[in-house]
Amino acid sequence: MQTAIYPWQRMLWQQVRQNSARPHHALLLTGRAGIGKFAWARSLAKAMLCEQVNADAAACGICTSCCWFEQNQHPNFRLLTAEALSEAVDHADKGKTSGVQEGGGDARSKKKPSQQITIAQIRELDDFVYLSAHQNRDRLVLIHPAEAMNHAAANALLKKLEEPPPHVVFILVAHDASSLLATIRSRCQQIPMPLPDRQVAQDWLRQQKVDHVEVRLAMSGFAPLLALQFDEPWFVRYQIFIRRLSVLKSLDVVGVAEEMQQFELLCIVDWLQKWCFDLMSCRATGKVRYYLQEEAVIREIAAKIDPEVLAFLWRDLITSRRWARHPLNPRLFIESLLYRYLDSIA
Repeated sequence: MQTAIYPWQRMLWQQVRQNSARPHHALLLTGRAGIGKFAWARSLAKAMLCEQVNADAAACGICTSCCWFEQNQHPNFRLLTAEALSEAVDHADKGKTSGVQEGGGDARSKKKPSQQITIAQIRELDDFVYLSAHQNRDRLVLIHPAEAMNHAAANALLKKLEEPPPHVVFILVAHDASSLLATIRSRCQQIPMPLPDRQVAQDWLRQQKVDHVEVRLAMSGFAPLLALQFDEPWFVRYQIFIRRLSVLKSLDVVGVAEEMQQFELLCIVDWLQKWCFDLMSCRATGKVRYYLQEEAVIREIAAKIDPEVLAFLWRDLITSRRWARHPLNPRLFIESLLYRYLDSIA
């Protein structure tokens, strides 16, 4: 996995690298998912370990340290992530990423991968952080996402942050920093990661040869790395669903639920939330944020709705996000969403 500094991160990169001769012992990168926090953190770790950084204070990419880093074999670097995310982080990383189960046909290998970073993973760092580093260089620990630590793991990390080992830097990446222990946040230097300007994000996506850039970017909450992940089947389902929402008089709730029940339910809830946001925004401010292609329909619907009723629907959709992860019946779940939507705008 190659490290990267995206266009919208370059100014922050220069600020952090030029203004910090000696980094804080713990950094906390915060911001929404899909804006490149993890890639930036890897780039920072690689540069801090590099033997001959370039003029931009980035890693040279050719020294022994950089080669070790890209091969996931650097003796002074550890990556901690949840088992369920470890393969997505780096398929080749079987030795350095804590939480990866080695192969084998026993019962343990058939367990559902954990969504948490465990206390065992934190404890496995003891030898790494308290023993001498290779070539007397800094040791770095990257934890992603930090909010995946369970309570026991978070407390175990806190002890290390309270009495930081010398020449060890912890880099925490969090999509939701508020869910971390306040005592962990207080012991870290927080670095808010920038959300890219819309035009910059669109230009970058076009450079990646992505179609439907505007739609993908809006549906990702203007997070370009998330927009990049949407494949063609996703886009087709999205178009079908929005087309159904926009034609109220012929909305076939049962048919749509049957058609969409195999699709990811969180996506469907997210699409409906953004639709409702645009209805509320259009009614209150006259602006549409997400569904610009359906602006005429949204304005027509928004002019007739009761804002108070729509606010109740918005609250229900927030609750529905939790249920979407474990629905008893996906088809009935979608039907319930759509009937509540129709009742709110009728």
